[in-house]
Amino acid sequence: MADDAVPQTFRALVEGAERKFAKVRDAPAYGRGPNHYFPKVFKAYMKLWDYQQKNRSRLVESGLQRWEIGEIASRIGQLYFVQYMRTSEARFLLESYIFYEAILNRGYFEGSSFKALKDRGLRFKELRFYARFLLVALILNRWEMVKLLLDRFKALVDDSKAKFPDTTFKEWKVVMQEMVRFMKVDAAFSNTRPLRYCAMFDSYPNSLPYVARFHAKKVLKLRDALLMSYHRNEVKFAELTTDTFRMLQCLEWEPSGSFYQKQPVESYDNGVSTDQSGTSGLIDINLVADMTDPSLPPNPKKAVLYRPSVIQLLAVLAAICDELPPDSVMLIYIAASGDSGQTTVPHKHISGSVRTSLKLNTVHERSNFMPENLVNGKGGSSHPFESSVWLGPTRSGGSNNLYPGDLIPFTRRPAFFIIDSDNSHSFKAERGEPAALLLSPLRPTFKNQSGGDIVQNGSQFTLFLTAPLLWAQVLSEPLLRRLILRFIFCRSVLTLFRRQGDNARYLPVCLPELPDSVSPHSEIVQSAVLRLAEHLKNQ
Repeated sequence: MADDAVPQTFRALVEGAERKFAKVRDAPAYGRGPNHYFPKVFKAYMKLWDYQQKNRSRLVESGLQRWEIGEIASRIGQLYFVQYMRTSEARFLLESYIFYEAILNRGYFEGSSFKALKDRGLRFKELRFYARFLLVALILNRWEMVKLLLDRFKALVDDSKAKFPDTTFKEWKVVMQEMVRFMKVDAAFSNTRPLRYCAMFDSYPNSLPYVARFHAKKVLKLRDALLMSYHRNEVKFAELTTDTFRMLQCLEWEPSGSFYQKQPVESYDNGVSTDQSGTSGLIDINLVADMTDPSLPPNPKKAVLYRPSVIQLLAVLAAICDELPPDSVMLIYIAASGDSGQTTVPHKHISGSVRTSLKLNTVHERSNFMPENLVNGKGGSSHPFESSVWLGPTRSGGSNNLYPGDLIPFTRRPAFFIIDSDNSHSFKAERGEPAALLLSPLRPTFKNQSGGDIVQNGSQFTLFLTAPLLWAQVLSEPLLRRLILRFIFCRSVLTLFRRQGDNARYLPVCLPELPDSVSPHSEIVQSAVLRLAEHLKNQ
């Protein structure tokens, strides 16, 4: 019986950790409420990991397979990633990467025995590992690793179809195709500066005294953000679209310049790593301390929603708004297609919550809710009051439509809205606490060279904000200040590009209005853009 004590204890620890992990995995990935269960799950897996390290020889003698060690490490990596998505803390993302990279380098899922090669369950575990590691490497911009993982993933899918002809691997082929499309869209950014806020590029010490002049008595900090995208045929991987992927990183700090201190990806012979020792199990979890800067401010917490219903979106917004700390501002990013007035419905035919939203759009409310200068150049609204964006598979109206009035309750707290839609201007509203709105152009200025749907490659407006001052309470917040400056740049470039004709539909809008000194017609702003264009030989 003494010989069975070690493997029995190990199995009991595995089962206990799995039960705890299931509760964390299914928890909502939003809200500021403390997640008391995460420390318990993490403690359970650290205890399990420590136990298998101390008793590795005895466990191997009793039949422990390398893939089982890999499964534990994969669970820990997944646990770290789940916590990163809940908290936006970079250290969790880096810890996840460290564990996944160790699994790859040591080939934990590769060839434990001939029987394992014929085990479909093990093959699915290996495929899931590659898909999860791909997502982590993608968010960290480790493009060399992404390419290596994608090649290995492709080979594994092809091998799986050959070895298991009676099993469909269609879903894994879809994952592979998604990643190929995603990499094709973002290929231009694979070797450029990080999208995250980097002190090396985004801090301008000489400008700080000028920013200080705008400091308000009440300075707001960006604490929470909601990022949502709903377009047909948009390029995405897992539940990250190109637009939410770019915005996710744009709202984070580059951890200690790690973009410029990447470790080279290890070479492989015939796709197999060189380390196959039966006793290797040490993973240096202290590496993350060398990759983060404790002096950096915390990242704002972000809830990323992929194709939510209107009800889901409003429920998450309500949870974030309710838990927003004092002296804080939340950012709300919504990318979706607009109805542009195509589905106008008489009020008498509308019922339920939709009617509640539309009741706000009366003539009496118009002066506050939809100002006269809404951008058609004639002093009136260019859209009917029912204008909205739609979050659904079809333009069926009703519960699939998100109306401007639906967002009014959330302006009771300081909010910074970015609406990226061909119907964005209908959201030009201000209620409750002063709200800042950055509204995309109604039409893209530059044509899609591939001839496909323009949103497939990501929005031009979002690209301006993420990759290329009158609201004083947020100018002290570096991440939001950078978005405002990029908005000024975007609007000026598009204004200069379209010198003649009807510009209204092709220009972004902001509320409240920025000072004339940074208007698109400002001599200072235009000269700066023209100097940049001349430098890039792109006039």
